[in-house]
Amino acid sequence: MRNSGCSKIGLGLLGGCLAFAGAVPAGADELRIGYIAPTTGIFAQVGKDMVDGFQLYLDEVKNDFGGAQVKFIVEDEQGKPDTAVTKARKLILQDKVQMFAGGLLASSGYALAPVSTSEAIYVIPVSAADDLTQRQLSNFPYIIRTGWTSSQPSHPFGQWACDQGYKKIAAIGADYAFGYEVIGGFQKAFENCGGQIVQKIWPPLGTKDFGPYLPSLRQDADAIFTLMVGPMSLQFPKQLAAAGNKKPVIGGGTSYDEFVLPSMGDEVIGHVSALQYSAALDTPKNAEFVRKYRAKYGKVPSYYSETNYTTAQMIHEVLKRNKGKWPGGPEFIKQLSALKFDTLRGPVSFDDMRNPVQNIYIKKVERKKMFGYDKEELWNTVIKTYPNVSQFGQFDKAEFLTQPVYGRDFPPCKFCE
Repeated sequence: MRNSGCSKIGLGLLGGCLAFAGAVPAGADELRIGYIAPTTGIFAQVGKDMVDGFQLYLDEVKNDFGGAQVKFIVEDEQGKPDTAVTKARKLILQDKVQMFAGGLLASSGYALAPVSTSEAIYVIPVSAADDLTQRQLSNFPYIIRTGWTSSQPSHPFGQWACDQGYKKIAAIGADYAFGYEVIGGFQKAFENCGGQIVQKIWPPLGTKDFGPYLPSLRQDADAIFTLMVGPMSLQFPKQLAAAGNKKPVIGGGTSYDEFVLPSMGDEVIGHVSALQYSAALDTPKNAEFVRKYRAKYGKVPSYYSETNYTTAQMIHEVLKRNKGKWPGGPEFIKQLSALKFDTLRGPVSFDDMRNPVQNIYIKKVERKKMFGYDKEELWNTVIKTYPNVSQFGQFDKAEFLTQPVYGRDFPPCKFCE
């Protein structure tokens, strides 16, 4: 058998593409990984970063995971949960994958988890849906998350906001599960240390014109908390600045992630966000990754790039420990969840609910030179690190799990008027 590479094909042709290279040695095991990402539509740039991050790792190891040759099969889910499910079923039934990974939106994660089986497990590098590794975990024994939960960075970030002296914050975020969970986690933490969320505004996912929402932002708020995704991340701060905003702006990590940061302007300088990765992490390991990724793909890596590169690294480590043999889905999950990793984003381990425990970085947008590049550019400079943050943050796990999952109306906006 010979493999045919396709990593340089245009994204519109990626559906069903087999991105692997080199001859498979006689008798070698084959690891079939299905990958689900939005390679067309409004989230196509994010999908490209997802695929490129995973593919870069595969290229570095020549598709060899401890002796197993990796067959990487990419399917386009278009940022639609129902399409993601259709593609996952195709990967399982037709391509006979041992695992499928990916899915972008939190809603896609919730839709994909029930498709997983002992024969085809679900590895989750991006979809951050909180409850998959919380109250609903017992329903999904064949999933493991390598990325994060939506509210995980928000818990320390809420405390950070209190520490800055903010008392009242108005929140505005995309109207779907991820937005609810990011803002909900921030609200719980911020109000736990004495702050008040005085407003919650929910523009529909994909909103381009924020004109109807900006005039309603509370003038008595000390700061604005934003959670935007996809093209919304680019449009919102531009329109907010054009409306004359002078208040501090803070937000969830996807509002300023590197998938969109190079396209932003001075309107975002000084804005602060929280996430488990920044391309500006000033470590030798990350500096090498940024230079390598940029040389190959012509852009700074985003969190979407890093989390998929790291996911490939984690899968590789389990296969190495099994000398290239697939241990079976349940055993793979058991072994992976017991490991500790030194990754691009820092140290990563897993809690007993199969979710990463990791550093959370508070990041400020600055224009500066980094990593030997001559030009001043926008970077998410790390200004504070919260080490070893679990999905429950500073809260007691047992007590946390008795509350509902964060939603549009939970926590209730008791300080809203």
